[in-house]
Amino acid sequence: MMAPGTKSIYDHNRQVWNRRVRQGAAHTRTASERDFQSPLEVVDPRGWLGKSIHGQRVLCLAAGGGLQSVLLAAAGAEVTVVDLSPAMLEQDRRMAARRGLTLRLIEGSMDDLSALGDACFDVVIQPVSTCYVPDIARVYREIARVTVASGLYVSQHKQPASLQASALPGPQGYTINEVYYRHDPLPPTLGEPEHRERGTLEFLHRWEQLIGGLCRSGFVIEDLQEPHYADPMADPGTFRHRSQFIPPYVAIKARRTSTSSDVAVSPLLYP
Repeated sequence: MMAPGTKSIYDHNRQVWNRRVRQGAAHTRTASERDFQSPLEVVDPRGWLGKSIHGQRVLCLAAGGGLQSVLLAAAGAEVTVVDLSPAMLEQDRRMAARRGLTLRLIEGSMDDLSALGDACFDVVIQPVSTCYVPDIARVYREIARVTVASGLYVSQHKQPASLQASALPGPQGYTINEVYYRHDPLPPTLGEPEHRERGTLEFLHRWEQLIGGLCRSGFVIEDLQEPHYADPMADPGTFRHRSQFIPPYVAIKARRTSTSSDVAVSPLLYP
């Protein structure tokens, strides 16, 4: 059951992302002709998916926008997209039609995959998006349910410290000014920080929720990397300057092992 107030949060974020598509804002670009020359390398620069995904059933979770979905389909995967924003899904639809590709498109939230059956995907790919839901454990449980045994879950998340820290440097540099243990949405930030999407409601998830919650949901972490955006020559206050001090994202490769019923979680230990 959806927690009280959650629907209004999702409605708000849906509207913001629809508007971002109309504005051509960051993270709404579609795949280019150059991307289609090596589609799998563009989507999987770390090589976590292997040399081929031909014939694999792939879920692009909260990954609408006409980029990852069409590139994975061009690489031979059977692709389903679940996204909250109809405008982002329309970009998938338009790009697929242009390239003669087949996609299954579903408008919905990442923490409610009831439209999908159990163990129906070999791979789940999720770009940075868990920050838009208050309860990441619900997301992980749903992903575990729809992923086959030994299936892969490749995801990126915003690092907690990046969401806690100021977007602009002060006399002492970038400072931590947001509480770590919180449940409410983060307040807006000053300036135009690239690590935040203006207007969206975002939530900070602690490391024990990001990593521990993933393991408790029935996954084993096989690799973890921090995408490198730091540039020592960048101007202070820019995304790349800030990234020298505060890495913005974490990428995780996890493999499905146990079923949800195999995992016992104490609410006293893991609130």
